[in-house]
Amino acid sequence: MEYLVSASEMKAADSATIQHFGMPSNVLMERAALACAEVIRKREAHLGRRTVIMAGSGNNGGDGLAVGRLLLQAGFQVDFVLVGEREKCSRQTRLQLEILENYGCQILKEVPKKEYDIVVDALFGIGLRSDLKGRYAEAVEEINAMNAFVLAVDMPSGIDADSGAVCGCAVRADVTVTFAWRKLGLVLYPGAAYAGEVITAQIGITQESFLGKLPRAFTYTQPPVTLLPARNATGNKGTFGKVLLFAGSKGMAGAAVLSALAVLHSGAGMVRILSGEENRQILQTCVPEAMLSVYDDTPEGQRKALLEALSWADVVAAGPGLGTQEAAHRILTWMLEEIRSPLILDADAINILARDEELLQALCLRQRQQERHIGLVLTPHPGELSRLSGLAIVEALQDPFAVCAKWAKRLGAVCLCKGARTVVAEPAGTFYVNTSGNSGMATAGSGDVLTGILAALLAQGMKPFEAACAGVYLHGCAGDAAAAQKNAYSLVARDLILGLDGLMK
Repeated sequence: MEYLVSASEMKAADSATIQHFGMPSNVLMERAALACAEVIRKREAHLGRRTVIMAGSGNNGGDGLAVGRLLLQAGFQVDFVLVGEREKCSRQTRLQLEILENYGCQILKEVPKKEYDIVVDALFGIGLRSDLKGRYAEAVEEINAMNAFVLAVDMPSGIDADSGAVCGCAVRADVTVTFAWRKLGLVLYPGAAYAGEVITAQIGITQESFLGKLPRAFTYTQPPVTLLPARNATGNKGTFGKVLLFAGSKGMAGAAVLSALAVLHSGAGMVRILSGEENRQILQTCVPEAMLSVYDDTPEGQRKALLEALSWADVVAAGPGLGTQEAAHRILTWMLEEIRSPLILDADAINILARDEELLQALCLRQRQQERHIGLVLTPHPGELSRLSGLAIVEALQDPFAVCAKWAKRLGAVCLCKGARTVVAEPAGTFYVNTSGNSGMATAGSGDVLTGILAALLAQGMKPFEAACAGVYLHGCAGDAAAAQKNAYSLVARDLILGLDGLMK
């Protein structure tokens, strides 16, 4: 597990290191500069030595000036450009300016008309919150226009450290050296695309500096097999859990097939598919390992099939390829009234909830009742989250943390927002941000595979938030494995299941 920090969390940890533990701020700055200089020096043979430091007035600028001094002393040709007013510089940055002048260095106001091999972006760091304007915007454009290797100090200037949003304009870095922990804005898009390669440098700000108040967000980077539940050597198919999938409609049986296969390939012992009679042949042909419960066109037959299937299941997942027709709506309503086991709501199950405010309110009410509360997981993509929240997709994506947190708290559930960086929220306010996966996974059926993975992990005894985080990560890693075998262009959802198989070793 790796923490991902917000700007405020990073500032608090920095302050605690200095004030609580007594670490001098100039020591931290020198360590930060050493880390950046080392990254450049390792690439020296491929880059050249002509360097320009673009420094702002805050402590990020001081870091950059110290980087330039270390490179100068290592034999690089370095120009120092201070963007902004000297009188507005922080105490640490003024100190770095004085040190440079003591060494006889000239501090420039404008970038010389030269060719450079290396640019060090030290304009803003994590403190930026508003759009860049004036001289700072010009400086960003100057950096981007240079045919040079760009190293960003802590954050590419112009990227919001919390959201990854571009504040008017932003530096496009080849490498970002960030300190202590990755910032959320380096992981979330579009910031991740501007950061280039991200290197985390340990400079003396440790976990102790959180003073017991740990960051809210984290990610996984370890081999996915380490997150899987242990297998009981003496277990049987019942031991590893029974999953009920309420999935598939006329013309959409493939979603049920993909989800069921993912359940079986993720370790669950048994899977039963609850679907319409019209899907019987294709489901039995494509997933012979699955049990099948079909319902007819009558409410009586539908309710009977549902109740029998619910009594059998340890975990239920509803939504893949379900449709929003009357029968699906009716069966889902009954399911929400009767269910006592963990439940995943995906795709059309979420769309039904979004259209039926009364049903949604009833679910919220039962989740507040301790005797009826279940382990609930919602897995919307941005469009489904938009319909559920009543926000435009753009609005929902601007702050997926806030939207997911709202619905996690309202429903007493784990809530996802699927995307290039899937966010998982739980009611207590902790977030997981997924960094595995690739663009090839933006393909029909990918979400159905994820639903099956999550259901299988729940069936094997994992708690909802734990299963959601591990499942999303496993899903992305399966996509990466599949893309390595094929490519991002030709990837299809079935490839993800094959990717799963290789990860389980």
